[in-house]
Amino acid sequence: MKVLHKKLKKVNFFQKLVFYLTVIAFAASLAYLIYGIAKLQGIETGIRIIVSIVFIIWLVIYILFGLITMLTKKTVWFINLTFLTLIWCPVFVFGSDIILNKIYAKMKLMNHETVTYTVNLIAMKNNNVDASSILGIVKASSDNTEGGTLAKELIDKKYKNYDILEYDDYEPMINALYKGEIDAAFVPGNYKSIFGKDDMFPNISEETKVVDEYSKDMKNEDNELLLHSSSKDLTEPFTMLVMGVDSDRDGLTANQAFNGDTLIMITFNPSTLTATMFSIPRDMYVPIACNGNRYNKINSSAAYGSSCVIKTVEQLTGIKIDYYLKMNFKGVVDLVNAVGGVDVNVEEPDFAYPGHTKQEVCEQDSKRRAGAALVCMNIGPQTLNGEQALAYARCRHLYAVSDIARNQHQQDIIEAIARKIKGLKSKEDFEKVFNAIANNLETNMTPEQIFSLYNVGKDMMLASGDNNQFAIVKTHLAYYNLNIFVDVDFYSSALGYYPGSLNAITKAMRVNLGKEAETPIKSFSISYNDKYEPVVIGKGITTGEKLTLMPNLTGYNESRARDWCSNNHVSCEFITANDPNPEGQILTQSVHDGILMKNVSKVTFTISNGQGAVKPKDNDDNDDDDDKDKDKDKDKENEGGNGNGNGNGNGSNEGDNGNGNGNGNESGGSGGNDNPTPTPDPEPDSDDDEVIQGD
Repeated sequence: MKVLHKKLKKVNFFQKLVFYLTVIAFAASLAYLIYGIAKLQGIETGIRIIVSIVFIIWLVIYILFGLITMLTKKTVWFINLTFLTLIWCPVFVFGSDIILNKIYAKMKLMNHETVTYTVNLIAMKNNNVDASSILGIVKASSDNTEGGTLAKELIDKKYKNYDILEYDDYEPMINALYKGEIDAAFVPGNYKSIFGKDDMFPNISEETKVVDEYSKDMKNEDNELLLHSSSKDLTEPFTMLVMGVDSDRDGLTANQAFNGDTLIMITFNPSTLTATMFSIPRDMYVPIACNGNRYNKINSSAAYGSSCVIKTVEQLTGIKIDYYLKMNFKGVVDLVNAVGGVDVNVEEPDFAYPGHTKQEVCEQDSKRRAGAALVCMNIGPQTLNGEQALAYARCRHLYAVSDIARNQHQQDIIEAIARKIKGLKSKEDFEKVFNAIANNLETNMTPEQIFSLYNVGKDMMLASGDNNQFAIVKTHLAYYNLNIFVDVDFYSSALGYYPGSLNAITKAMRVNLGKEAETPIKSFSISYNDKYEPVVIGKGITTGEKLTLMPNLTGYNESRARDWCSNNHVSCEFITANDPNPEGQILTQSVHDGILMKNVSKVTFTISNGQGAVKPKDNDDNDDDDDKDKDKDKDKENEGGNGNGNGNGNGSNEGDNGNGNGNGNESGGSGGNDNPTPTPDPEPDSDDDEVIQGD
């Protein structure tokens, strides 16, 4: 070393400075590169290791040969060697910068470690709030940050001396606001998009105003929820819940609550390249996990945030959700455009959009504008652009089966996008797709876990020429209509599901996850005359116990009511009252029709003793009035589901016609239209149910 040191003293100072600076620059930029490519966990690990080793060896070679060329005064060799070494430095820095700032940083933003939570205090448009006002609040829970926890904080800051009424859920609270029972209510910041699609409050954005607002940046509770289960490698089977957020704004950095109109549970097996996709109808009537397991439409869970939705879906399916993916629908427009459009067979609608024919499907654009901005497309196979794809995925009012049709269309769009992404080849195409979704997507997957999907994608592309291509197994939940009593003269249309259908779907998911063995098909039959249709898991399976609702027994006799009580194992009490109606006729019942029977243990009936005073009437008039009353009763009884049923008797206690004394047709719609006075059949043990099926 002493000899080397003496020889180096004789070397030109400027040459030594260039040598030292080159070594430092190359080593620093190489370290930056190695740090960057180390972040690409799961992507071509062998190549990344080889690249790192090669350039480390190059650094060693430069140090050795640089010293030799300096000491032997081979200046030209030294300059060439130094130039070749320095030229890699900006390449290293640029490459690592792309990885860390353009790719990794954007993926990191998808985690949304902090979110702006907001609570609004709203009142009716023409009402004012003062010290004498009564305020409504939903009981605070760990899942109700905005309408509960933040509302409590706002009360402590400004409304300590106000009268506060607590409610179990948002719907009864907002209903109390509309009825004037309270003067203002605390709701999530984006309450207009959450409740504006509710049957009860379709015009809430025009009929209410924001009196006060309180926002706070907080740690994203959705990531915390799945932190314990999100360490799973994406190279092994996993589950994901896709939640669509219908927002007029870009991005997902604000508000915990959302409208929950789109819920799709996906299982994916990287080994078999098979996915199962279960679209959960927004109106499905289920216990809401974060609201004391009270029954409500499943989309109501979204008012409490993603964590409540996830817990509710896990409880429904019995399958643990590994990851969630929340996507703003506006991002769908950019994504579809980025892949060059999607090929979809647009289904013919059952109803025509006003001013258009049934040969077109029309819907508002991504900003919820109609008129000149209305998006229309012809029916049949075609390539849809971003706006058209979103419009088709949103449209439900033009189809008889409403939300079920929309769920199917969403599956079609997702499958079409997956096919297009599978065919991407160039770096530029992947970059377009990545940029399209980065700002409108939130997930609890880490960047490293997302990178691990690279090998899955590579396997898909390698298999594109084989028979083992990427496959999506579609599912369909068999369901029936429920007309749920909400308030005086108001019923909300919901959906009950058949447990047998759900069990078939969850079994297929567990099989795909490798948690259950597949039942082999030992025999089958086929006819060349039958049209081939792909197997849809769960479709047509109508086994299992259905949810039942309290029927309207008023007008029937005591004997029939007692039979109903016995058949449904309900404790019943009968009270006699003076009344001119026939003796034994039921006058009132203590439980309103349309109430879920799971919540009913006892019913008190008031029956006529046939001895009350009768107002004299002309016999002919009485006959006419009786005929009119019967006609009215029939009209009411024929209203089921969404009011589209055509029955000749009483609808079932689930709200769908044709299950009682007459033979009717079930309504195809799933929500949006309500019947003020449905009359379910008091004999729910009829077996001739007609099942509503989507395509």
